[in-house]
Amino acid sequence: MNLDGLDATILAPALAAGALVVATHVPLGLQVLKRGIIFIDLAIAQIAGLGVLLATVAGFDAGGWGIQLIAFSAALLGALLLYGCERRWPESLEAVIGSVFVLAASAGILLLAHNPHGGEHLKDLLVGQILWVGFDQLPPVAVLYAAILVAWFAWQAERRPVLFYVLFAVSVTASVQLVGVYLVFASLILPALAARRRATRSGALLAGYSTGALGYGAGLLVAALGDFPAGAVIVWALLASGLLIARLGGRSARAARAG
Repeated sequence: MNLDGLDATILAPALAAGALVVATHVPLGLQVLKRGIIFIDLAIAQIAGLGVLLATVAGFDAGGWGIQLIAFSAALLGALLLYGCERRWPESLEAVIGSVFVLAASAGILLLAHNPHGGEHLKDLLVGQILWVGFDQLPPVAVLYAAILVAWFAWQAERRPVLFYVLFAVSVTASVQLVGVYLVFASLILPALAARRRATRSGALLAGYSTGALGYGAGLLVAALGDFPAGAVIVWALLASGLLIARLGGRSARAARAG
């Protein structure tokens, strides 16, 4: 056990970053499950990551607006492409989404094939570097996520497919650069799975947010104490917290029926 890893200057901004990601990803994830397009998050996240890699290879500064613009443009084009596929070939949408993910992932590998730091770039893209997040990175992301949430709830984005895809692309583009592809997928799907049987929208959101908060908090703590990769540990912690929240929800529902 490594008590030296319990450094608030590292864990606090990482936890804040996780809270921001969960804030948008819970409602988005619930809609992803409802629409039955489970792997869209992996596909869009990989496309956004491909945009980051393209900008990096082109020489843009890490964290600069050039990288943000290229990553968002790539994610938005990918999202609109999948929206068009949903309208034209709804019966084949999951196959198309899977194909897009594989193509984007393969393109990223090809881009970095001759880069001596290619393996490190890919690892950072997939697993993320949440422990390297600083508070100075979070205000612009917080403003962006707040705008996404306002648009989501005020304009009922779940009923507007184009708006859903656009907000999804914007959110995932920012999240991939904070926490990596794996945590983007886990933050969208695992809390939504834990909340899927709740009878009300507010109950589902509460269960999803509880899963995300518990998963990120416990995952960061275990990673710090055990000196493990934080992103990978948080994925497993989100699974554990999701199972716990789902079980507690099932008990509450049975108690309510019995009463």
